[in-house]
Amino acid sequence: MKPSLSRTILGGLAGTIVMTLMMYFVSPMMGVRMDIAASLGSMLGGSWTLGMMMHFLNGAIIFPLLYAFLLFRLLPGGPLAKGIGWGVILWLLAQVMVMPMMGGGFFSSRMGGMPAVMGSFLGHLIYGALLGWIGGSTPGSADSRSISNRYAA
Repeated sequence: MKPSLSRTILGGLAGTIVMTLMMYFVSPMMGVRMDIAASLGSMLGGSWTLGMMMHFLNGAIIFPLLYAFLLFRLLPGGPLAKGIGWGVILWLLAQVMVMPMMGGGFFSSRMGGMPAVMGSFLGHLIYGALLGWIGGSTPGSADSRSISNRYAA
């Protein structure tokens, strides 16, 4: 079984939208200011807009394609578990490599510490879940029916 590329990209887009909304609306309620677009834009020598474009390019195109072509067959479990696994991998890479490169420190030590780490973790879990669920299950498959039936009652 391979994920549908168009559905995987749609899942990545949905996950990126939800993660972005969480960053700007949920994180402040946790007392953490997270602005990946500003951080990416600054790191790239450009503006907030450039950073947001890069964030969406990564989340909706690059990461879903890596997931579909390289990781889907390697990750354990069904599509939802595979997507969540990819979300956790992305979170670890963000905290160990990307945050230090953007000046946020190892595991966001200079960008809010544990609340920022946990907010990032939750966002990446949701991103991965949406990517895996939307991208990995074809309409009418047992996986998509079991999830939708769970919420239909």
